Amino acid sequence: MKVSQLIFVSATITTSLILSACNSGNQALAPNLNSKSATNDQEVVILPPAKPDPLAKFDLKKADALTNSAKILAGINTDNNNNFSKLENTPVWQEHHQSLTKAWDKLETQQISQVKNWSNTELATINSTKPTIFYPFSGPDFLYSNSLFPQAKEMVLVGLEPVGTVPNLLDLDSSQFNSKLQQVRNSLYAILQFSFFRTNDMKVDLQQQGVLPILYVFMARTNHRILDVDYVGLNAAAKIQPMADGLIPGVKIAYLGEGEKEPRTLYYFSTDLSNDGLVKHPQLAKFVEQLDNPITYLKAASYLMYNDSFSQIKNVILAQSSYLLQDDSGMPVNSFDTQKWDLDFYGNYVSPIALFSNRYQSDLKQIYTTNKQQIKPLNFGIGYQFEVNTSNLMLAKAKKDSVSQSQ
Repeated sequence: MKVSQLIFVSATITTSLILSACNSGNQALAPNLNSKSATNDQEVVILPPAKPDPLAKFDLKKADALTNSAKILAGINTDNNNNFSKLENTPVWQEHHQSLTKAWDKLETQQISQVKNWSNTELATINSTKPTIFYPFSGPDFLYSNSLFPQAKEMVLVGLEPVGTVPNLLDLDSSQFNSKLQQVRNSLYAILQFSFFRTNDMKVDLQQQGVLPILYVFMARTNHRILDVDYVGLNAAAKIQPMADGLIPGVKIAYLGEGEKEPRTLYYFSTDLSNDGLVKHPQLAKFVEQLDNPITYLKAASYLMYNDSFSQIKNVILAQSSYLLQDDSGMPVNSFDTQKWDLDFYGNYVSPIALFSNRYQSDLKQIYTTNKQQIKPLNFGIGYQFEVNTSNLMLAKAKKDSVSQSQ
């Protein structure tokens, strides 16, 4: 073979090797994700980008201080080695701790555990969706809304009582600290004994301190961590804004369930839900209309929506709710068109308490009398008739056609 031919052959072989190496390198840089690597016979796995930490936006030192404040008000020991330990060593707090712990243990055993068990059975489908809860006429009753809807991603509570404040407990002198603990116990008495806040008591107790201290107590006693608290308001467009004059006053609490990583949100707004009140501040109704398929809960609602003067909020609830859970103090049963709602009844219907004796419903009594086999029992008392076997609940489910037409 001639020298020129040898050079040509050598160059051809070299070029082929280089191209082969380049192709192999390109395959390594851009592998076929549906095949195995040619070199090590292992599948190439592309990991998804890490999800952002949902707690990253919160000041966790502030969250610890908020949660410890709530525990002190709730009579619960805080973690060791924090500034609140000195409060726990005072005689007034020890007495507060013993009083609330005794009352709470009794309530948990006789009442809340049964409510939770009932919810696990009867509201399982609702709770699996992590719903939004709308609870008008609630006052600060996070306790029962959380017991019935423990997986709610968002709760909206509304009452006449002011939002109030929680002072820096570390700055209070002994007399002020004792007074604050006494205020909390006074405000909690009725709901711990009877399952509801008495209206006259709220006018006195909660007008002084607002609902926020009681919300703190309920959150601490239900093992929630408070991440942040913001004073907010609703503007004319029903948008949440930092609190300012002219807005519906409210508070936004970000909180975390025990063992959970995704924050939840509680809103409380202080406003009048009568027709006159909604004429002055229509943004509350607009806000409810913007909620995502809310579940409405009504308990010890003073039979207000039996009156024409509360027809607007009643109509908003019926138009927007995908479910409605209530005792008989919420709405009359004849408010529910059976072409639009499926109704399930629980417990027993007896005459309303004397204060509301004129709100007796003969048609509801007829339902309970003629459908005994289809009505499930309640093993707990709730609402104004708080004794076992005297309470009732109704779960209304909006039919799909009705929901789609109203939205």
